[in-house]
Amino acid sequence: MKPNLIIGRNPVIEALKANRPVEKIILQRGSHGKPVQIIKSLAKKNGIIVTEVDKQKFRSYTQSESAQGVAAVAGIKEYDDLESLLSKANSKTGDEKPLLLILDEITDPHNTGALIRTAECAGADGVILPKHHSTPLTDTVMKTSAGAIEYIPVARVTNIANTLDRLKEDGYWIVGADADAENNYDAIDYTSPTAIIIGAEGKGMRRLVKEKCDFLVKIPLKGKIESLNASVAGAIIMYEAVRQRSRKQKSEVRGRKSEVKGQKSAT
Repeated sequence: MKPNLIIGRNPVIEALKANRPVEKIILQRGSHGKPVQIIKSLAKKNGIIVTEVDKQKFRSYTQSESAQGVAAVAGIKEYDDLESLLSKANSKTGDEKPLLLILDEITDPHNTGALIRTAECAGADGVILPKHHSTPLTDTVMKTSAGAIEYIPVARVTNIANTLDRLKEDGYWIVGADADAENNYDAIDYTSPTAIIIGAEGKGMRRLVKEKCDFLVKIPLKGKIESLNASVAGAIIMYEAVRQRSRKQKSEVRGRKSEVKGQKSAT
């Protein structure tokens, strides 16, 4: 049996009720009854994909004779507590300010994994996901992230909009990627504490989340395709933040060196 597989009707129902991270539900075709209807209802409520397969494929997947026609692919990593994530990010020493990545209802595990990988490589202090309508940290996310989820905190929150208010209390600027924004992604300052939001591919950020942003930015497109893959867009914006912060640090170092030289000349 796969280590991240939950089998059986009641175990799957309890996992869903407990908000355990679940990537998808697998049903043996023809499964019915009240427990199956409950599972479908809970899955729909939480934005979890339900896939039906034939009996042979179901048994080869679960390797079990007692799965009752129901299995759930569960997450493989525990989430970090939001307050702990923020406490660590806000306690950074030195000149560099906290940088966070927020994924608003991204359901493609490959995009989620790629974005987490880029966030870790860019030195971000954490990633924040919504509890519902979002890909949990599954084996697919782990593989796509190249193991980055082991090195960067990932928090799961009930309400992204409320979380943005919480971040603003700590002095974060909220930057959302939006195809209709007036500003290009490189036209704003990322050197203060910053949270970058990437919305779902196709529909983008939800309305209330967009309204909470301090800045909306776009990436200019010169070709015929109307949008970039979400993970590519996120990478471009995150590395603009890296570029600006690196340039600021170099400028401050040069300024300190000039100040020291001036003091030596005066003596």
